[in-house]
Amino acid sequence: MKLIQAIPGMPSKVTEPEVQKFLENKLNMQLATIDPQGYPVIQPVWFYHDSNSGKLYTGTEKRARKVENIRANPDRIYFSIDDDNFPYKGVKGRGEARISEDAQENLAVMEKINLKYLGTLDHPLAKRLMDNAKNGTEVVIEISPKFFSAWDFAKSG
Repeated sequence: MKLIQAIPGMPSKVTEPEVQKFLENKLNMQLATIDPQGYPVIQPVWFYHDSNSGKLYTGTEKRARKVENIRANPDRIYFSIDDDNFPYKGVKGRGEARISEDAQENLAVMEKINLKYLGTLDHPLAKRLMDNAKNGTEVVIEISPKFFSAWDFAKSG
C-alpha cells in the first residue's frame, strides 16, 4: 500500500494498520468519476475494502452514470472516505476501476457490502441488491488504488 500523509508536518504519521482499520468503518465512500463533458461527478456509495488486495469495491445499477463514466475513463477515479466528527480523519486516493458483470463474482462482493452496512442478508434492501446481482442488473466496481492519502487530527498533538 502506497501511503501518503495528507497533512505534512503532523506530529505523528498515520500508519498502514490505522488506514486498514479506518476502512472497516460504515461511512460512505465518495466516488468521483469524469463525465463525457470532462466534469467530475461525485456520488456517495457503500463500499468494501479487501485488506489482502488493497482494493475497494462497490455495487451499483448496471445503467448508472458512474458505470458509463468508468467505462469511458477507467483510470480517472478518485475516492474519499472521511469522518466529519472531530477529531477529523479520513482516507482518499486515486485509482483505476474495473466493472465486473460476472454474477458469481459480484454476489460474493455484494454479500460483504450488505453484511457490512446492514448486518444481515435478510434485510429487504439486502435481498433486493442480492437479487439484482444475481440477475445482472447490479454490477460491481473494483477500484485498484494508486495510493492512499490519510489524515487524523487526533494525532495533531
